[in-house]
Amino acid sequence: MKPLAGTAVIGIGNEFRHDDGVGWATIALLCEREARRPLLSGTELAQSDGDPGRLMALWEDKALTLVIDACFPPAAQPGRTHRWCVAPGEMPHPAAAGRQSTHGLGLAEALGLADSLGRGPGRLIVYAVEGADRSLGTGLTPAVAAALPLLARRIEEDVRQYSRRTRRTSFEPGSPQV
Repeated sequence: MKPLAGTAVIGIGNEFRHDDGVGWATIALLCEREARRPLLSGTELAQSDGDPGRLMALWEDKALTLVIDACFPPAAQPGRTHRWCVAPGEMPHPAAAGRQSTHGLGLAEALGLADSLGRGPGRLIVYAVEGADRSLGTGLTPAVAAALPLLARRIEEDVRQYSRRTRRTSFEPGSPQV
């Protein structure tokens, strides 16, 4: 088995469904910021539609994977961001199993498939940003757009802090808001 190395930061979503594009918008912001303050060597930034096969290809052999995706809970507070560290075989959060996604399959299904195939990510951190609008159209709602700068800073901190660790840990109780 090949040792895990490097970091993948993956924004999941659909830029043509308003707030569901928050993952892609975060990656775009990180790319802009990287020009001024590069991330650690071995860090790859990627946008994904959430297809399990493509996700597995992006996080395969990575020591650290950070995933950013929108969520649409019934009582959403647009822009509120949740952070979880996910252990192998666990779901990102109990609510994640529900059909809150605009993707055919959600992150939870992709992780389940990857773990069953032995192709799960190393350490995994999931950021879920509550959205308000997932209708057709482009552009984030103001509250979701306002959350991006703090989210980008937190991701950069995670990349610096965890990039040398390869072991995933369990769910962090209380999933602190970013």
